[in-house]
Amino acid sequence: MAAYGLYTHIASNKFRSMLLLAGLFALVYVLVFAGALVAEVVTNGNQTVAYYLNRGFHDLIVAFPFATVAALAWIVIAYFFHQSMIDAVTGGHDVTRPEEPRLYNLLENLCISRGITMPKLKIMDSPALNAFATGLNPRQYSVTVTTGLLKALNDQEIEAVLGHELTHIKNGDVQLMVVAVIIAGVVGFFGELFFRLFTNLSWSSGGGSWSSGSSSSSRSSSSSSDNKNSGGGAIVVIIIAVVLIVVAWLVSQVVKLALSRSREYLADAGSVELTKNPDAMISALRKIEGRGELPGATSAVMELCLDNPREGFSDLFATHPSVQSRVDALVKFAGGHDPGPLPPPPDETEQPTAQEPEADQQDAAPPPLPQGPWNDAGGRASPPPVPAPGASGTAAANPLGNPIGNPIGPWGRH
Repeated sequence: MAAYGLYTHIASNKFRSMLLLAGLFALVYVLVFAGALVAEVVTNGNQTVAYYLNRGFHDLIVAFPFATVAALAWIVIAYFFHQSMIDAVTGGHDVTRPEEPRLYNLLENLCISRGITMPKLKIMDSPALNAFATGLNPRQYSVTVTTGLLKALNDQEIEAVLGHELTHIKNGDVQLMVVAVIIAGVVGFFGELFFRLFTNLSWSSGGGSWSSGSSSSSRSSSSSSDNKNSGGGAIVVIIIAVVLIVVAWLVSQVVKLALSRSREYLADAGSVELTKNPDAMISALRKIEGRGELPGATSAVMELCLDNPREGFSDLFATHPSVQSRVDALVKFAGGHDPGPLPPPPDETEQPTAQEPEADQQDAAPPPLPQGPWNDAGGRASPPPVPAPGASGTAAANPLGNPIGNPIGPWGRH
């Protein structure tokens, strides 16, 4: 599907995303087949590779409806409870107009200008600078913003961030990303389950068979001819199963990240279309850059955020394109102006600088005056200091603070 403009890019991206999502769902059956191979090896460890493959395909056909129902049940549970789980992880809570009038009005104005149903507004108490949208239907749509972002960004920049999240909702990105995270979670769950089952197996060198750790001692040994002819089949099939599990997990992660990466550019462009202000989007990205880490948030939640500072291996598993590439796209296609990267946030090593004003105040204080024969010029006087000399100069004429020469006296008025 050729794409020539913003909306055709969105339609083309949706079509490719549905294909990727279908492929992601197919990985569930790959894991079922790998699990069937492991189960066949455990039950009968003295067969050939062809036998295990045939039995594995037969088990896959038998387990196909059960695997489909289990995966759909997982999706249904996540459909109704994913928002509650995300709020439990992030601590986000609903806010109303009286509680956050500035943020509420900005979001409402954007929704009214484009005829978009206003999503729920949530606040997350965190110094991080980030935001994300969630929901699978209009009743569940919500936009969550951190308190750190509200403090660091001005109204135009916050409006650009809200426009970015609204574009995710309008383009259907939120539904696809949530479903992708759910299916990838299914793949990861079954992959870990089968991998644990595999690690619990032990190889019987005498009989050339695989068995669970609890039953390996009860297996009887086979003949040496069986060991030569068929013992190697179990090893080969186990290797095939492990490779399928690892490949399925890797592909699920790559597909999930490909869905996320391709949508960030379109969401940035959609924000500019809503606000007509590319400079605000660029400035918001520069302020958020490197400051979006949500403490305690899982990787699934970070993948939904405006920016994910967690880097992948050689950028292969990075969930978001770099801020620099997103800014370059806005400068090139939207005519924005890039102020350049901001200095990194202060580390804990720079905390002593906060004590410098106190030191400056101490340095700015007047030095202590000499107080007489009881102390030196730099120490604290035992008796209180003598008041400043008056116009008559009586205190200067009597440095020891004689009450006769100074009617006030060194310890106050008589």
